[in-house]
This record gives sequence, C-alpha cells and structure tokens, in this order.
Amino acid sequence: MGLRKLSDFAYLYPGSPSTLLRVHNGKLVIVDPGHGKGRHKDLKRESRKLGLEIKAQLVTHGHADHVAVSTKLEAPLYIHRFEFSIAESPLAREIITFGAKAPKGFLVFQFPEEVRVHAVFEWGDDLFGLKALNLSGHSPGMTGFFDLESGLIYAGDAFFGERVLETVGLPYFVDLAGFKDSLGRLLRYADDGYLLIPSHGRPVVEEEARSLIMKNLERVEEIERLVQDLLESPLGIDEIAFKLMRLYSVEITPQKLALNLVPVRAVIAEFYNRGLIDATVEKGLKWRVVKG
Repeated sequence: MGLRKLSDFAYLYPGSPSTLLRVHNGKLVIVDPGHGKGRHKDLKRESRKLGLEIKAQLVTHGHADHVAVSTKLEAPLYIHRFEFSIAESPLAREIITFGAKAPKGFLVFQFPEEVRVHAVFEWGDDLFGLKALNLSGHSPGMTGFFDLESGLIYAGDAFFGERVLETVGLPYFVDLAGFKDSLGRLLRYADDGYLLIPSHGRPVVEEEARSLIMKNLERVEEIERLVQDLLESPLGIDEIAFKLMRLYSVEITPQKLALNLVPVRAVIAEFYNRGLIDATVEKGLKWRVVKG
C-alpha cells in the first residue's frame, strides 16, 4: 500500500478508515490516523518519504477506529468539542457504541488506552488549510474537512462505501434527522463537483459521488419504511435489528447486531417523538405503530 496523490497538497493513505495527509506551510497534517498494528509506523514512513514533519492530527470524530494510533504519532490532536470525551475515554467510546460498558472483545473494534486531545474546534473553523464542516448524525460532533484548494471533502463516516452497506446492512448513526441532513449537504457538494472521501470506501466524484450518497439516503429511508411495517406487531429493538439484517441478507454476528442496534434506536426515538409509534411492555419493552 502507498499514498494516492489527490492534489499538490493532499494525499490519501488507504485503510478502513483511510487517512488524509494534507501539506500545510511545509509540514504535514494527518486526518483520521486510524487503527491497526503498525499503522502509525506506516504514516511516519510516508511522511518521511514526503520529507515533511507531522505538525498536527485532526479527527472527524472520536470513535475508536479513527483515533487509536493518534497517541503514537507525537503530534497534537484536534477534535470537535462534542467529541472530546468520546475520544479521550475508553469507557465513553464503548458507551457511544454499545450503550454501556461492553464485554471485552465484543465490539467490532475496542482498545483500552486513553487518548489525549490537545485542542477542540467548532464547525466553521479553519484548521491548517481545512475548514471544519458540520456533518453530524453518525456521531454528535461528526466533522468533515473541506479542502477548497484541493477541491475535496474528507467526509469521515457521514456516508459509507457500498461494501459497508452490503456487509453491515444499516448505516451507523445516532441521530436519524441529523444523518439525513448531512447526506443532503454532501449531495450539494457532489453537485458542485468536489471529490468526496468517505472514511470507509473509495473516493468518489460527480455522478459516482451523487449515486453513492443517494444509495446511503435510500437505504436510510427504506429502513424507516421497513421499521414502520415491522411495528404493525409489537417488537423489541433487538428483534427489529435482527429482522432488518435478515431482510438485507447480512451475516448475523453478535458484533454486527450490536452495531445495528444503535441506528435502530435512533429510528425508534425519531418515530416516537413524531407520534408515529408508542411503547408497550409485553415480556419486555416493545414498540408498535400508533393506530388511527
């Protein structure tokens, strides 16, 4: 694996998540350093090939797979203020994914180390030649980084590549309305011709970008319809997630099911707040469509 040159100032190192390397004032800024044994060594090696010192790290959000190797890069870490505690605390990272402290080895990706955040930013801030964009929904402070000079947006987990949708089933989000709003904003950037880079998937541009974002949006809207249909009979959240995974022919593992419970909870909260469903207790907490 090696760097893919995106412009005179920007490079992409592959992975899941991929990592953006941005040249700024003769130094290097790393966006979403990622995880994996030896990944920090890979990024240091690539920076040496470019002849540049790593000046800073930016992360789109605080999930474990995006921040794990940040402590080994010896450069200050910047994150949106809504993501501060999620990034720093191993327990907070597990809670945001699982809803409580998770069993060891149960989540798709866990690591027990604390992460040191050196500074927080707000959406709209300019950071080393990149503008922080509000792409919340996947997580509270999900941030995209807009590189006007290079004509690209590193969008983090605001949308997903086709392989993720095929193998997991549900896009991961904690706020249904926020996630859909962010997809709408990304569609406008696609229409303007910017290269859009998901953390988990290939960079896409123009019609391919619009098609992939629409695939994410259509999957979310389809999930909304399916949940309403399923709740003609009372169901618990586990049952809903299980049935959705069966409908999408996704391999059902404890780890994938745990991930999919999160967006299902987000859909349930949205529907309940809009008065579309109600709660009932029938050998457990269950949800059903409001009749009439």
